[in-house]
Amino acid sequence: MKKFVDEHFLLQTPTAQKLYHEFAKSMPIIDYHCHLPPDQIANDTQFENLTQVWLYGDHYKWRAMRTNGVHEEFITGNKSDYEKFEKWAATVPYTLRNPLYHWTHLELQRYFDVHDILDATTAKKVYEACTARLQTKEYSVRGLLRKMNVKVVCTTDDPIDNLEYHKKIKADNLDIKVLPAYRPDKAMNVDDAATFNAYVGKVEAASNTSVGSYSEYLSALKKQHDFFATMGCGVSDHGLEQIYAEDYTETEIRNIFDKIRSGKEISYEENLKFKSAMLIEFAKWDWEKGWVQQYHLGALRNNNSRMLKRLGPDTGWDSIGDFSQGRAIARFLNKLDTNNQLAKTILYNLNPADNELMATMIGNFNDGSIAGKVQFGSAWWFLDQKDGMTKQINALSNMGLLSKFVGMLTDSRSFLSFPRHEYFRRLLCNLFGEEIENGELPADIDWIGKVIQDICFNNAKNYFNW
Repeated sequence: MKKFVDEHFLLQTPTAQKLYHEFAKSMPIIDYHCHLPPDQIANDTQFENLTQVWLYGDHYKWRAMRTNGVHEEFITGNKSDYEKFEKWAATVPYTLRNPLYHWTHLELQRYFDVHDILDATTAKKVYEACTARLQTKEYSVRGLLRKMNVKVVCTTDDPIDNLEYHKKIKADNLDIKVLPAYRPDKAMNVDDAATFNAYVGKVEAASNTSVGSYSEYLSALKKQHDFFATMGCGVSDHGLEQIYAEDYTETEIRNIFDKIRSGKEISYEENLKFKSAMLIEFAKWDWEKGWVQQYHLGALRNNNSRMLKRLGPDTGWDSIGDFSQGRAIARFLNKLDTNNQLAKTILYNLNPADNELMATMIGNFNDGSIAGKVQFGSAWWFLDQKDGMTKQINALSNMGLLSKFVGMLTDSRSFLSFPRHEYFRRLLCNLFGEEIENGELPADIDWIGKVIQDICFNNAKNYFNW
């Protein structure tokens, strides 16, 4: 019987072990999409205790605790940090076979050298040991990033953000690149006229311009896009149910914008046309600047209206959706490609039923101008676990070039989430190792080791030009 989460965790063969320990393990990390708060990096926050760094904002853990019968007061409520941690520790034994069980113990080991199995009986010991370490300078936010050999972090930022914290980080000459990403979801969301008009007002304030027409709205957003570029931004990101790719005319979009600005609600067809137009405009700007555009597709968000009203979005009430993806993605990318305005693009899908769709879609627009120009992005959110990662890797291997893949990201709000890169790397090495030992791949360890290192770090480094 193998030891739980030992040095050969997830590595089932000697070849897999060699590939991981000699090639993958020491590669640095480029986390090109995450939701880490830049203010905490700028201020080099020192967390008071383990709950603050581990449970605050982590809706993965919150969902598990709720499912285990933990009352909300111990999750997002007013109970003390230690009481919340106790409830999490008591929940952990019930997360067996959920990725949380692996992540929990990997994170305890890698950051704190704690090898105890977390449960109700070890909660106090683990909490005190980790909290004590968090009081030391080595365990500040920047220290935690250095501990995991992180070289680049890309945050997720609204176009109206003044990026004050990125400015501070830049002024500090931090040895880790912390760069913004342009995330304009709210700028194109016209589902509610009042909410959209309030957002337009924020765009006016951020860009110091007056918006009286659609063209002026685009100019204001473009001004922010340009500003982000001066701050080192080289990526955009979009979190959408699906790509919008309706036919439209400029006159139609101007009229729809005026209609919304007058406070009137628009039709479903007008909604889709407006979103389609905005996506094209954003994509053109990305192409002009040589940015990478990312599309996270397929989440069905905010399903529990009662809890949304009580706690707000991003608190654990989202799921995988079953949206139709293929035809709209093809129309959208083709429109850009036809006009030679298709930027480097990463497509992420949340529904595993669409893996092969995405893996074949990227091949339609990889034109040889850039290696891996259009990417099938890493398994994310509900899929960034053993089964989901393996299926994404296999789909890409079968229908594309895994060797040109830009690899893993955390997509996380937690500074303790970087062992997910290790998790991915172990699974990757295990797949290669198994096929080498089965005679399905040659035993060219040096070449395959180089391919693994490329997937872990080098491909992303070259793709993003950082």
